[in-house]
Amino acid sequence: MAPKRTRRASPGPAGLSPGERLKRAKLTGNASYSAWGWVAAEVTDTSGITDEHRLATYGFSRNSNNTLCPNKHVEKRNTSSPPKVNGHTDPQAGQELADDVIVISDDEGPACSTKACKLNPYCLNYLGQDRWEKADAAYEGYLKVYDLGENPLLDAKDDRIPVGLKASNPKPILPRAPGSYHTVEPRCYLLCQCVSTGSWTQPVGALVLTISQVWFQDIPFRKGVYECQPAQDAQHPFEESPIFQLQVTFAAMQLSVLRAFNPVKLVESLKLRATEQQDAQEFSKLFMAHLDTEFKGQHSPELKELIPNQFQGKLVYNTVCQNCHRRSERDSDFLEIEVNLENNATLEERLSAFLEPEILSGDNKYLCQRCDGLQDAKRFTELHNLPPVLHFSLLRFVYDFTSMERKKSKQTIMFPTYIDMDRFVGAEETRRQRRKKHAKESKNLYELRGILLHKGASAYHGHYEAQVFDVQNQGWYQFNDETVTKIESLVPKLDASKKTGKGTKDSKKTPANQLPKGRPPKKRRRIDDSDSEIEIVENPEPSQKGEGSPTREGPEYISSKDAYMLVYARVDHKSSPEPLRPAHSSSSNGVSQPHPCQATPPAKALEVVSNLNTEHRKACEDYTRREQEAKERFNRIRSTVADIYRTWNVQSRDEECVVASRRALEFWLSRHIAKPKNPKDTPKPSTDALPEVEETTSKEAGPSPVPIPISGIVCSHGKLDPEKVQDMKVMKAAAHSRIAEEDSCLLTPRLTTRDICATCVQRMFVEKLYQVEHPRLVSQFDDVVALESDDDDGCYISKAWLKDWRLTRPKMHMEGAPDPPPDDEEYLRDVVCEHDGLATNSAARKRISAEARVILQELFPNWRPLPSSMEQCPVCEALLHISKEDKREYRKQAEEEKARLKHMHDNALNGNTALLEDVPCAIVPSQFVRSWRQWILRPGEVSRPGTVDNSSFICEHGMLAFDPNATGDLDTSMTIIKRSDWDALEELYSAGPLIAIENSSGKFLHELGICSDCRLTRRSSFDMTEVTLRVLEPGDPTPTPQNYSDDFPPRSPMKPVQATLTTYSKRQNEGSRKSKRIRQIREYGKRRKVTITKAMSVKELKVMLNDELGIPVISQRLFYRGHELNDSAATMLSLGILSNDLLDLKEESEDITILTDSDGDAPSGANGKKKRTEGEAFGGTLLGGYSYSSAPSSSQSLAPLAIACPACTYENGAADVECAICGTPLPNAT
Repeated sequence: MAPKRTRRASPGPAGLSPGERLKRAKLTGNASYSAWGWVAAEVTDTSGITDEHRLATYGFSRNSNNTLCPNKHVEKRNTSSPPKVNGHTDPQAGQELADDVIVISDDEGPACSTKACKLNPYCLNYLGQDRWEKADAAYEGYLKVYDLGENPLLDAKDDRIPVGLKASNPKPILPRAPGSYHTVEPRCYLLCQCVSTGSWTQPVGALVLTISQVWFQDIPFRKGVYECQPAQDAQHPFEESPIFQLQVTFAAMQLSVLRAFNPVKLVESLKLRATEQQDAQEFSKLFMAHLDTEFKGQHSPELKELIPNQFQGKLVYNTVCQNCHRRSERDSDFLEIEVNLENNATLEERLSAFLEPEILSGDNKYLCQRCDGLQDAKRFTELHNLPPVLHFSLLRFVYDFTSMERKKSKQTIMFPTYIDMDRFVGAEETRRQRRKKHAKESKNLYELRGILLHKGASAYHGHYEAQVFDVQNQGWYQFNDETVTKIESLVPKLDASKKTGKGTKDSKKTPANQLPKGRPPKKRRRIDDSDSEIEIVENPEPSQKGEGSPTREGPEYISSKDAYMLVYARVDHKSSPEPLRPAHSSSSNGVSQPHPCQATPPAKALEVVSNLNTEHRKACEDYTRREQEAKERFNRIRSTVADIYRTWNVQSRDEECVVASRRALEFWLSRHIAKPKNPKDTPKPSTDALPEVEETTSKEAGPSPVPIPISGIVCSHGKLDPEKVQDMKVMKAAAHSRIAEEDSCLLTPRLTTRDICATCVQRMFVEKLYQVEHPRLVSQFDDVVALESDDDDGCYISKAWLKDWRLTRPKMHMEGAPDPPPDDEEYLRDVVCEHDGLATNSAARKRISAEARVILQELFPNWRPLPSSMEQCPVCEALLHISKEDKREYRKQAEEEKARLKHMHDNALNGNTALLEDVPCAIVPSQFVRSWRQWILRPGEVSRPGTVDNSSFICEHGMLAFDPNATGDLDTSMTIIKRSDWDALEELYSAGPLIAIENSSGKFLHELGICSDCRLTRRSSFDMTEVTLRVLEPGDPTPTPQNYSDDFPPRSPMKPVQATLTTYSKRQNEGSRKSKRIRQIREYGKRRKVTITKAMSVKELKVMLNDELGIPVISQRLFYRGHELNDSAATMLSLGILSNDLLDLKEESEDITILTDSDGDAPSGANGKKKRTEGEAFGGTLLGGYSYSSAPSSSQSLAPLAIACPACTYENGAADVECAICGTPLPNAT
């Protein structure tokens, strides 16, 4: 069956598609389409180049296709309207017209676009004018270039937002340690210390922010601070005291027009050290004690007792003997109640655990005075009196005895929006009775007023924030340094549909005092008002055993992993008869609606705040004035720039015009509204340009113009460069002058379309002509190069030259120079030998025909080719035959020497001397062995070595200049061979002098003596040499002059590796991520060769080792003969390091040494990590009570920090005379 015929492909479109425009300028043969289209078509020699041709190369010719594009920012294109039919518009007719008519125009150029006009010098669109068209965007850019300074209006206070406390530039710090090299701003320091028991890396002002915001909201405390009178002390003015600075801080928070206040002077008044960080709770207590001392010095009875009346409560420690039931009581005052954390427990449950009795038995028995012996006892705590403002200190930061460091607990605590403290006050029976009453009847009902938060996973790092109820605005706010955010709803409102349903029906059947059975846990909902880890839990399921568990109608609960202090305020029943409500919004907070009393700041504090407000108002007025002036200047500049670029287009090629670079015009258009991306290449606007612009428009004598170079389009002759035509733009000369006169910018140098470079055009013409003529000549050559028969008369030519010359762009071609001829020196030996005959290597030449030879001789008249009938050079043929015979002889000789010197061939230079034990040996130069091996491998190509010269190893005194038993002396310049091989070398070569040695019991015996002076001179006279680097293992001892040896240090037995490490530091966990360079396996215990120079410093050597071994410079410890190289600037020559010497490298772990600069041995834990030294806390500050000079020295004997009670074993203070719990007199009490 005949194969099936394939279908013929459809022919392509023969003409234009409907509506397509005919681009007649691109038709073949149109020389004006290309700037260089006249090359070889009209001109074939440089003498024929005319001015019109030169203008065409720049696109300035009248015949050029570059159109005079209209200005897009002035003219608008006329949109063609569809034709009308009977006086009405016919859309269908218009569609038919667009589809059926093919428009052919002779004078219509291509449409103006970014792509089409990229190379058109007459198109001045798309240079950045769009930025000026939008006034608002241009003004924003203008303000970025000419910075008006910080806008004080942004610092103005919003009447609906409380004042925050400013945090200055945050700086990271390390835990408190002597000599710590990190610092923290003092403003940060105060606030950071007031709110936590941990250490941190804390931004400025966070600590004062949290505690001061809470204290400020307490109206009685604020009034008391305001009413505090200055003490009469001439040496310490009241303005420098902390109480005055606290008055100023409170006054600013109350009356400041700024949104944030900087409490730096409050920190300075306390004389806190900015280079250390302290315990935050400790600071809070000490600062409260300091204020209490200030208040007690006042005349007003109310001020004397302000701190106790507002914050101080009373609890009783009880101990009951189980035998005689004797009860011992001890009263104690408290400012805050410390609560231990337990995961997912409520605050009431933790208070119940705080009040739970403890049984003292076994080794912890109680010494009863009535029974006169140790007895079992019950110890418990009772709350008797509560202050109006109640602080709960959540022990979020605890001390871990495993790692011997502080850590942050991530356990969740749930706390209510209000709490009935009557259930926790009094004796156990009293508390049990009060739990049966409703919370409305409680006399100690407290509502939530503040939540202090610590953001961060570690006790040593993090950030502090606060959520505080503002009494003036009656709403909750998030305080994050100076950023204060309103919390619309601390407790999100629940959907009514979620509250009603099956659960509601079941609740009607259940008594109020009975818990429902099988009640599912409620879902947690995260608060969206802040980024804190706080969740809301609606009525969590109460515990059956907890005495403080809330009833079913109790408050809503807030769950948090970051809260570390809670502040509650007592509810006034007389002013709040309404039912209890949770704090849902700014208009309703907790149980009652507080009405804060007005507190007036003192005159001096008010004066400070008034001055700050006045300065702020003045700064706002000055900024407003500068902004108005800048707006006026911008409008003038925008009007000038827009008027110039809307009129700078050339209308005719005959009018006067100037050529500028695209880059210069783009910079001019953007210099007022955009900063240069590369200031090195682009001129930067002067900083004083703002007044200069005004002077330019108003005065004749303006400022010196800003030069904008157009050097990118200028050739070396100072004319327009024809190779940079794509970057040229032609503009009106009048616009060029206006840029210089009205905007003080000078486009330099000033060049016109007549400033074309004839020299550059001629040079480029030669290259363009070559690119046209060369392919044509190659094509003609290829047509006639082949030989019709072997008898044809032809010639020989270099194959390499011909291959390169036939390329479209030959590699041999150099711009501005003719191509090298075929007999050029580089290619001559491919055809002609040194005897001027035909070379014997036929693979390097090729035969070409006579016609091809004629073509090449026209190009290279001085070329004299060899005819193809010429025979090869007889002299070269004879030498080639002789060379083959010689190679056979050389190969035979090499094989004989290799067999005779087999041991030297196989074992020399490998450093293996184990086979030479008790065998007579000799020293030979290593270079001779290397050369001899190369000759053995290629005897016909490599020359045979001449002599064996050992004179460099013997000094002028006839002694050895090296020590064979020193590791560094037997370097790579010499090698050991058998004595029998040396005897053979003496027969085969001229060898000497003999250096005989013998390896006996690991030590080399030698006949010649050693010259010590010459030996040292030989090893130290080097410019570059190799040294041996020994990388020590982590368990190796540190090298010292006493234990140093050339051998490796003794290995200690490997310790068993612990599977897992139970620590609180993430970076010490075995599964923690480490950087790649730390995870690299070190080649411990191995030696490596390193190249050094005399002038190389220790620092440069460590940097090189960092690149080669991956060991950080900071972790490297270099040793030379047991001495550590600590001087980074010392050179190898100054350290006395010799050629082929030995250095030791020990890598120290970053975890051990980086975080301390102490030279002493700090105590280490189980993991070997140095512990953090805590320093001297608040010693030397105003809160510590003594200065550095009064602090006890480390050499003095320290008094015991605590005294254990012999009765109840409670640890009391060193200054106590009796136990704080049971009242038993303490031993050794002073």
